[in-house]
Amino acid sequence: MNKWLETELKKIGNVVSGGTPSTSNSAYWNGNILFVTPYDLSRNETPYLHNTERKITKQGLENSSATIVPVGSIVISSRAPIGYIAIGKNEFTTNQGCKSVVPYSHFDSLYLYYCFNFFVERIKKLGAGSTFAEISKSDLELVKFPHPEEKNEQQQIAKIIYTSDVVIEKTQAAISKYKAIKQGMLQDLFTRGIDIHTGKLRPKYKDAPELYKESKLGMIPKEWHVKDFGKEVDLIHGHQFRNYDFTEFGIPVVKIGQVKPENIDLSNCSFVDFGREEEFKNEIIRNGDVLMALTGATLGKACLVKGLNGFVFQNYRVGRFEPIIKEKDIDKVFLYYLLIAGELLSQIFNKVNFGAQGNIGKADFEKATFKKPLYQEQKIIAEKLIAIDKKLDSEQSYLLKLQQIKHGLMSDLLSGKKEVIIKEEVQNG
Repeated sequence: MNKWLETELKKIGNVVSGGTPSTSNSAYWNGNILFVTPYDLSRNETPYLHNTERKITKQGLENSSATIVPVGSIVISSRAPIGYIAIGKNEFTTNQGCKSVVPYSHFDSLYLYYCFNFFVERIKKLGAGSTFAEISKSDLELVKFPHPEEKNEQQQIAKIIYTSDVVIEKTQAAISKYKAIKQGMLQDLFTRGIDIHTGKLRPKYKDAPELYKESKLGMIPKEWHVKDFGKEVDLIHGHQFRNYDFTEFGIPVVKIGQVKPENIDLSNCSFVDFGREEEFKNEIIRNGDVLMALTGATLGKACLVKGLNGFVFQNYRVGRFEPIIKEKDIDKVFLYYLLIAGELLSQIFNKVNFGAQGNIGKADFEKATFKKPLYQEQKIIAEKLIAIDKKLDSEQSYLLKLQQIKHGLMSDLLSGKKEVIIKEEVQNG
């Protein structure tokens, strides 16, 4: 196995502090020298930083403590927030909120980038300051990184991790694409709906006005009706469990913090004793239920419950929506998407005085109106939205798996636990 060392950063590269030209002198700004700030780093989603929000002139550089940093240097935000990291794809300079590391010739930039990322929590702990956290140049210089002595082995390790990053980036792009598709579908399906005979979106109103009619919510398909939400759907509050009800183990209780967009999250929930199912039979949550947080930071967040294998109870400020007519009137999956589509909640939020803490309830929903397609069309709309959500869930699960694999790779490869085979092209590159 090749030799591994642990070296202080000041022996790995030259650590450079930033500076800012006078902002009152226009001659110093809008030049062609990239000016990196923590904000630029926070927006960057790849290892390499290509551009920045602002640029300075040569005159600005010469009249400040800013320093030109060469291509391939590492830059890290060293003032709150600490820990955003990138590699300069072009030469650059930075403000005082960043530190740069210009690697010496026997160190690989991409390898060091992954070291910074993997050990970032250790670096953050160096931050000090009464007003905001900041890492000094002298403290950063003393940070130690493990590394292979040979640069070609550093390069091969970086190449392996970078390959996983490329797959992660492609998966994130797919997720962004599906999210955009879903938003477009929500807009179309809740304004145009589906022709049940063709299974396709109706033409837009401007293309086929004969398919629409006027309503208090604008033009809607002729088959649809505008209904009062409170006459069609019942909002049911849960039980107001008290501290003395809670136990260390037992039946989970869903509070507002457990209502997440993808599903209820039982990982940090409270419990009540087993055997109280009959006592709280009206507060039992079941698969297919539609829930919403009715107060607090997650106000208005809704979820469609799935994957439950046992009893779960509903806490007071969690709302559960139930169609008043139980058979073939309002599909609950359609109801869930109606809530997250936004138009209905906008009516409610526009009329509510939130005060210190957001809070909505049954009375707020009763007079809100919504567009109600026929039951058969609701089912088709719900199926199309479920299909796109399944694609999103699949990609997000895959992304989580990739991120776990990458973390394992970094743990093994950046510590020397797993030896890599040095490929010829890296040795000769």
